[in-house]
Order: sequence, then C-alpha cells, then structure tokens
Amino acid sequence: MRAVSAIVGTLAAVSVGLAPNAAAADAQSKQWYLGPMQVEQMWKVSRGEGVKVAVIDSGVNANTPSLKGQVLVDEVPEAVSFRATDDYSGHGTTMAELIAGTGAGGGLQGLAPGAKIVPYRVQLEGLKDGAEKEKTPLSWEALKAAADTDAKIINMSIGGMTSEEGEAAVKYAASKGKLLVAAVGNDGHPDMPAAYPYVVGAAAADSTLTIAKFSEESSQGFADLVAPGVAIPRWCDGTFRAYCDASGTSHSTALISAAAALIWSAHPDWTVNQVTRALIDTAGRSWPKDKPSKYAGYGFIRPRLVLENPNYDAGAPNVDPLAKVNGGDLLAKSADKDEKADKTSPSASASASAASQAPEKGSTGGTSAAGSSAESADDSNTLWIALGAAAAVIVIGGAGAAVLRTRRAR
Repeated sequence: MRAVSAIVGTLAAVSVGLAPNAAAADAQSKQWYLGPMQVEQMWKVSRGEGVKVAVIDSGVNANTPSLKGQVLVDEVPEAVSFRATDDYSGHGTTMAELIAGTGAGGGLQGLAPGAKIVPYRVQLEGLKDGAEKEKTPLSWEALKAAADTDAKIINMSIGGMTSEEGEAAVKYAASKGKLLVAAVGNDGHPDMPAAYPYVVGAAAADSTLTIAKFSEESSQGFADLVAPGVAIPRWCDGTFRAYCDASGTSHSTALISAAAALIWSAHPDWTVNQVTRALIDTAGRSWPKDKPSKYAGYGFIRPRLVLENPNYDAGAPNVDPLAKVNGGDLLAKSADKDEKADKTSPSASASASAASQAPEKGSTGGTSAAGSSAESADDSNTLWIALGAAAAVIVIGGAGAAVLRTRRAR
C-alpha cells in the first residue's frame, strides 16, 4: 500500500478571509517579516533571478495572480507530472507564493520574486483514494526526479518520507548538489525528510521571534535554521477564494528556500556548500556556532547580510559546512570539480575545521543565554537576534523530550 505523506502546516484559528482580488496590502500587511528583513534593500541586489525552486507538495496552481508567469509547468519530468498544477488543498500554492510570488492581485509577496517554481504534486493527506492517487507520485519519487533537473533548491514543506526509498532519494538529490530544505514538523515529533542527513531542517518563529511551541516540540535537535512561520496568510483551501491566517513550519521552510534563492542568484557560481555556509554563518544567534540550539539550530535567517557585502567570502566550495552532522561527504563530492578549492588556503582550512567541530544533530546541546557558552534547557532561554536593522528576542521555552536519534548520524 502506498504511504501518504503529511502536509506540515496547520491552519490556525482562521481570521477573516482575504479575498484574492483585494488590495495587495491586505494580504501583504500580514506578512510581518517583509519589513524587518528589509526586502526592498535585498531586492536591489537580488530578487532570485535565474534560480529554480522545485516545490514538492500538494501541487501548485499556476493561475493565481501572484504566480502568473512564475511556474515552469513544462519543466516537470513527465513521469511525475500528473496534475502538477491541480492543488487540492492550497498548501503547495501558498508555499510557491511565499517563495516566488509577485504579490499581484492581492496575492502573497514572495521573498524571492525573481525565482521560478517547478511544481510537483505528490500523495499527501487530503488526496482521495482511487485512480487519482495511484497516478500521483510518492514524495520520494518526485524528489528523485527533481534531483535530475536544473532546479537548485528543493522545497519540502511536508513530512512522512519515512521509507528506505525516501532516504535513498535524499542522498541521491544531495549527490547532485541540490539544497534540500524541509519542515521539522508541527505535531510533537521530528518529521522526515527534515531529520535525514543532507536536509536543512526548518523551525518556525512568530513576529516577536519566539519559537513556536509546535516547532519547539517537533524540532528536537533536527532544526538547522529558523524563519517566520506563525500567523502568515495561506490559501484557505483548494478553491482559492480567500487567504486565512495559518501557522506551521511549512511557511518557514518556504522562506528559507527563498532566502537561499536570493543568495544563489547573487552568486550563481557558488555550490550548495557555500550557500548553506552563508545561511549558517549569517544567521542570528547568541550561542556559539559550534553548539547549535536544539530548537533553533544555527539561528534566524538573515540573507541581507550576505547580499549587502559584495565581497562576502562563503568559504571552500567543496567543503560541506555540516559534514559531521551529515555523516558523509556527498555534498563535498557534488561540488564542481573544475572549481576545487585549494585545501591549503586559510578559508578552506577554516571551513574544514568548522565542519569537523560541528555537533551531531539530535545531541542535547541546548540553547545558550547571550554571551554564554553554557548549555541550558530551562524555560527562560532568551536569544538576542538582529533581524534586519532592529534587534529582537527569540524566546525558547520548555525542555524538550528525549531525542529519538543521534542528530543525523546514521
């Protein structure tokens, strides 16, 4: 029997629906992170042009006002293309808009509106049984197919890829140099594929930069980066008549993918290792980088810090910044052989050293108070994060449950 993956995003207490033909400011005013992240400043450098993002989800409606011209339907591999633009829940379309939406017609404004979306419709909760389900690919099948395309980033705001085929598909995509981003989950336990090696796990925070309780309970050491994920509009359902307020690590996954698209567009010759390293090194955090938080990983994404520095050094292209966490060297091998870094150079040595010191994901290293390297797991952990130009606070409360596995060491 074919397994059905889960959509990782909860429809929160629904507010008044936002009509798709309403003024653009209606929906976008609820995208509270656009201002603090200084999107207008970032867009002067990069809008994500030239970067394709594969969205493996419930399908992507290419005809919403915000996505017209943004979805590359013809680039979906034929074997997994069944009804790729028929979104039966509105979830996949929301993720696509958060990544690359233009904001037209009252739609969501994407963080990387110059990027393009390649849609993949897979078996998720809500898909009816029958012939349609049988024709719809499984998530791992879509992932493996996407790995053979020129999409640089693969967004998976989903969970449930728990089979051997799923893990093999992740490794295959990683070997192709793709940046894999997935939601850590919302239901109290870490989700696959976020918990697999070579996948960047996305945690969620609200407008006060407080880690969402559902994200905290699910991350359990599998979160790598934090992004906005609370009280953000999404399509209410597959009728595409209105937006509703929603929360979930799905949203944060899409925004991390979009941040990566902005960076990769500005630096098209970078490898996945360099893009990942840039995201990690510039993330807002108060704890040492070699002791990532159990709930927030390496911190809150700040792509602006990469884009505003034309001379930003992302380190060696063929050194995986998460080598020890990932437990292998697939990402190192995926780097362009023609651009191998001089291993004796200071930047390569520093990158290799940082990778060798990275803790295993799922370890009990907790978040630290500002200025302290001591581990902590109490209810009062406070993380000072600079989001955009303003300083804000991320609060992480509650000691997590026992970790299910050593952090990505398999």
